[in-house]
Amino acid sequence: MDFTYTDDQKILKEAARRFLAGACPNVEWYLEMDKDERGFTPELWKGMAELGWMGILFPEEYGGIGGSLLDMVTLMEEMGYAALPGPYFSTVILGGCTILAAGSEAQKQEFLPKIAEGSLRMTLALSEPSTTQFNPTLITVKAKAEGDGWVISGIKLFVPDANVSDWMIVAARTAGKDTDRDGISLFLVETKAPGVGITLLKTVAGDKQCEVVFDKVKVPKTALLGEPGKGFAAVEKTLQIASVAKCAEMLGGSNRVMELAVAYAKERVQFGKPIGTFQAVQHLCANMKMATEQSIYITYKAAWMIDQGMPEARKFAAVAKTWVSEAYKKVALIGHQIFGGTGYIVEHAMPIYSRRAKAGEYAFGSPNYQREIVAQELGL
Repeated sequence: MDFTYTDDQKILKEAARRFLAGACPNVEWYLEMDKDERGFTPELWKGMAELGWMGILFPEEYGGIGGSLLDMVTLMEEMGYAALPGPYFSTVILGGCTILAAGSEAQKQEFLPKIAEGSLRMTLALSEPSTTQFNPTLITVKAKAEGDGWVISGIKLFVPDANVSDWMIVAARTAGKDTDRDGISLFLVETKAPGVGITLLKTVAGDKQCEVVFDKVKVPKTALLGEPGKGFAAVEKTLQIASVAKCAEMLGGSNRVMELAVAYAKERVQFGKPIGTFQAVQHLCANMKMATEQSIYITYKAAWMIDQGMPEARKFAAVAKTWVSEAYKKVALIGHQIFGGTGYIVEHAMPIYSRRAKAGEYAFGSPNYQREIVAQELGL
């Protein structure tokens, strides 16, 4: 594959860097977003929609621009660099990509143009409190056919941005045992529907994760995405895309941490000279660079393989998620070492990125979960 950016990707990357530098201006702004229950501003959301970012992965007939996952990765890298908060990831990737994978033509026409124009926010309700580790096949929330619709009951945990979403895609079991791949169905549920209860959780990274309770929530037959009991294939496809997009976000964060740490090593003086002249600090900076460069290769290759529809994409997406998660955590740790005590104060940028590194490590499956996927793909 060719690792050089296309002309369109260069324009996208440069425009994103400029916009996000102004929209996410400083640490004080991030601290405000941490405290804000929404976690973003209407102006930020509107600006991203006007730039066409909401529809980057959607075909033109649904109001999008028909971009590739490589285009999305280019954008997500800049979002990670800026530590962008808000429901973009949950709306466009978790919500939009699942509708693209499983929705009927009518559902795509109804929801995707609204997402693309920024008038609708969405999320995916997948994880549950019945497991101590990520397992997308462990679905205990039930959906029962009743009359001319379905009734959904159960609890979902760590649902991103449910508190600001208009709709949720809910994975519920309509048949089979709790861990069967078959029997999982997907439903479109309005966030404000009777019986839906949302509790905002306190998180490490300040992102807006929620507990969502479904107390006999009634939805019509048209709320079903795809065939009943066949929803896991769409979930799995979305998780592959989400894992690689999260890799790109973590890659951008790694680049920003390295940039901050190297600049500090050049200007911080100890014993009459910049600390960057000391071999120990030079080696730390070199280790950051190597970890980041390897993350670039593996992230973009995984995105390319998914774009090409290659059979090995599932394995390589898991490889990428494992490597980049651990690389970002390593880069953040080195950043703290170089900054010393300065890098631990709340008003410094470093805690923003190190907390996001920890959250990203566990998003869509920890490195150990991803290693299990790799082992399965190797036939073990």
